Amino acid sequence: MRAVEFHEYGGPEVLKVVRAEIPEPGPGQVTVDTAHAGVNFADLKARADGYRVASLPHRPGLEVSGRIRAVGEGVEGLRPGQEVVALLDGGGYAQVAVADAATVFPLPEGLDLRTAAALPTVLPTAHALLHEVGRLRAGESVLVHGAAGGIGTVAGQLARAAGAGAVYGVVSSPAKAGHARDHGYDAVFTADSFPVGVRRATGGRGVDLVLDPVGGDTLRTGLDVLADFGRLVSFGNASGAPPWHVGQPELAARGHSVAAFSVLALARSAPEALRRLAERAFRTVTDGTVRLPVTAEFPLSDAAGAHRLMGSRTSTGKLLLRTAD
Repeated sequence: MRAVEFHEYGGPEVLKVVRAEIPEPGPGQVTVDTAHAGVNFADLKARADGYRVASLPHRPGLEVSGRIRAVGEGVEGLRPGQEVVALLDGGGYAQVAVADAATVFPLPEGLDLRTAAALPTVLPTAHALLHEVGRLRAGESVLVHGAAGGIGTVAGQLARAAGAGAVYGVVSSPAKAGHARDHGYDAVFTADSFPVGVRRATGGRGVDLVLDPVGGDTLRTGLDVLADFGRLVSFGNASGAPPWHVGQPELAARGHSVAAFSVLALARSAPEALRRLAERAFRTVTDGTVRLPVTAEFPLSDAAGAHRLMGSRTSTGKLLLRTAD
């Protein structure tokens, strides 16, 4: 089979197409003949900085759609030939991928394999950020960083469907603002202007919930634009800034709280909780609440092109690799 790996860290050029043996599933695992693989910022961080890479060579890819090829010992409820989506711990940039059965889901009704490849990381993450962790209530206001990306595109729609009083987005450039507005956002600010924009839009009150994948100074500023009793949920550190800590002295004065979420960490520590979350989240697509815009698709052989586009910070929506060719 063909797969994409990197043997050293660096730019997109280190991604190489290789020939590899077709894997076999171990106990509790399945193998999937993949149709599409999602491209995520975590893949870029792995390639450039070694994020979540145990050793080299490394095969990126955290989500795929396709058909089950084989099932391992002890697997129940899944069968060869079944169309599925899967959340992986890596290895999705390949024509055959190995997945733990606990994070493999039957293809939701009414979806094709191309659209469904965008589900496994984006939908559960966006749903958890707003509901399970962020505890959004009807009438509250939300500020989402990365509003034109895959998670941001979904979060805007989910917030609107939940009855948010106002949904504000932050994008890296004005060119992305239109995409965000088309997916649930009332107003969109650029990264350098959002503190002033939020205060103006809310009459100085601030927002009830901030969703932040950036970290660093952006996270600090997010705390500054929270309303009284507001919540901030961190779900990444795209800035690469050193971790920092906030505690009771900074939070107590206005009743602020900070939480965090990682769908990959949840998959490792509480797979049954992930299954329940994913089932709730996937229903928002099958019932028409959420649209999943796949804005660019690349052949497996051009995974580097997908990384270049995402790394340019000009992409919107979800990027996919076509792995079945």
